[in-house]
Amino acid sequence: MSDDLTAEILRNALCTAAEEASIVVVRSAYSTFIVEGADAAAAVLDAEGRLIAHSTSTAIIQCASLRSALPYLLRRFPAAEMTPGDVFLMNDVYQGGIHANDLLVFRPVFREGRAAYFTGTLIHVADLSGLSAGGMASDATDVFLEGVQLPPVRIATSSGLVDDVVAILAANSRTPGKLVGDLRALIAGANVAARRIEELIDVRFADGVAAYLADTERRMRASLREIPDGTYSGSYTLDDGLTVRVAVTLDDGAATIDFTGTDPQVPLPVNSGFSQTLGGVMYAIRCYVDPTLPLNEGCFAPLDVVMPEGSLVHCTRPYPGGGRFGTVAAAEEAIFSALTSALPGRGVAASGILQGFSLSGVGRPWLHMSFDLGGMGAGAHRDGPDATGALFGGGRNIIPQTEPVEARLPVRIEAVELIPDSGGDGSRRGGLGTRTVIRLLEDARVDTRGDRLHRPPPGAEGGMPGRPGGYFRELADGTREPLDTKATRQPLRAGEAFVLETSGGGGYGPPSARAEADRARDLADGRTTPPTP
Repeated sequence: MSDDLTAEILRNALCTAAEEASIVVVRSAYSTFIVEGADAAAAVLDAEGRLIAHSTSTAIIQCASLRSALPYLLRRFPAAEMTPGDVFLMNDVYQGGIHANDLLVFRPVFREGRAAYFTGTLIHVADLSGLSAGGMASDATDVFLEGVQLPPVRIATSSGLVDDVVAILAANSRTPGKLVGDLRALIAGANVAARRIEELIDVRFADGVAAYLADTERRMRASLREIPDGTYSGSYTLDDGLTVRVAVTLDDGAATIDFTGTDPQVPLPVNSGFSQTLGGVMYAIRCYVDPTLPLNEGCFAPLDVVMPEGSLVHCTRPYPGGGRFGTVAAAEEAIFSALTSALPGRGVAASGILQGFSLSGVGRPWLHMSFDLGGMGAGAHRDGPDATGALFGGGRNIIPQTEPVEARLPVRIEAVELIPDSGGDGSRRGGLGTRTVIRLLEDARVDTRGDRLHRPPPGAEGGMPGRPGGYFRELADGTREPLDTKATRQPLRAGEAFVLETSGGGGYGPPSARAEADRARDLADGRTTPPTP
C-alpha cells in the first residue's frame, strides 16, 4: 500500500472518530439548541497540543478553542500523572476557552502507559449562572457576571463522575437537569472518540500523524506563497465605536497577523479571548488558500498571530469575553480589507453576522436561545449567500427547527423568512438577512446581543451597505417597539412577540453595473421588490 494511500486512510479514520464523537454529543444532549441546532464540536489532539482532526460540524473558533485550551490543562495536570478513565473539564476564557457556557471536555488516550493523545468535545450548555439566562448578559462589566468560571478540573475518573463537582455545577444553573445531561453527553462523545483512537494506535500511528500534519503545512505554505509578499493593513469598527486594526505581513510562505493598534479592552461583553480571535484569523486566511486543505495543526504552523494583551482581541482578567463574536468578525473583516489590496479582484463586502438572543421564563424556568444569521457580503465574482453570515462559523446555519422548539417551550414561531431588498445593491448583490417572529404564550424576559445594526455592513468598490437589522417587541395590537442591540432582561408579556431582523450583506461594485438579467432573476425570486413609482 502506498504512503499516500495510507495517509489518506489514516486522515479519514481520525476525522471519522471526531465526527462520531460529535454525533454522540448531539444525540445525547438535553438542550434544544444542541439537539436541534447541532452546536457541538469534537476534535483529536496530541499531547503537544496540536490539532490533528475535527468533526465536520465544528466551527473554526471551536477548533481554535480546543487547541488553545489543552496546553493549559496539561500545565495543571501533567500528562505523566494522568490515569486511564480520567476526564477533564474547563471553560476559562483566559485559558483558551470561549465563555462560561461553552464547556470543554478532554479525555486522554494512552500509549505505552502514558497520555499521548486527547479527544476533546465542546458545546454551549443552556445555562451556567451569570446575570442573564443562557450567558447572554450584555451588561456584564466583568467575567464573574457572565457565569461560573472553571479552570481545568477533573470531572471523571475510572470510578465515574466526580459527583461533588457535578453538584456544584448543577447548583449554579437555572436548568440543572439540562446542564448535567449536556455534561454527560460531552463525556460520552469524548469516550467514543477515545475508543476509536485506541483501536488505531500501532507502531506506525505517530509517524503517520506527523507526516499528515507536515503535508498540510507544506501545502499551506505553498498557498501563502501565491499571495504577494508585503505588509497590508485593514480595520473594522463595531457598533460601539470600537475598532479592530490589523497588519498582515506575507513573507515566503509565512504570515504574521499583527493586531497592534487595536482598541483596548472595555468593561462590556464585546471583548474576545485569544482563542476566539485565533479562530477568526484562521477562517479569514483560509478564504485565500487552497480550499481542499484539511484543518489541522499544519494550517496553524505558518501563522504568527500577534494579539496585544488587554486589547479587544485578547482580553485579560477580569474583563468579560462572552460577546466576542462581534469582535472576532471585525478581525476577519479587517483581514479581508487588508488582503483585498494584496489580491485585486478578490475583494469582498462586509457581512451581516449572527444576532444572538435568549428568551427565559418568568413564572417557571425555561430557556430558548438562538443565533440567527445575516446575509453574507457580495464578492467580486458572486452575489452574497443569504442568511449565512456567521463567518467564523463557516457559513453553518444553527437555527433550531420550529417544531421541536414549539413542542418543548411556551412559544409559537410565526415566521422565519428572508427579508427582500435587505442585501446591499451592487454589481454583485449582498446576501439577504432574515426575520424571525416568536409569539410568547407565557411571560418571559429577553436578552439580546448583536452588532452591525447601528453600523450596517458596508459595501465594497462602490457597492451599497446592507439593510440594518434590529430587535423588536411587538405588542398585542401589532405595534413594534425597538429593543437595544444589547438589551438585558427586557420583559415580554404573554401574547406579545419578539421579532429579530438580521442585517443584509454589503454589495460589491457599482449598482449601475449589475446585469439586467440578474436584476430580473432577483425580482422573480422575491429577493427584491419592484421599485416604487
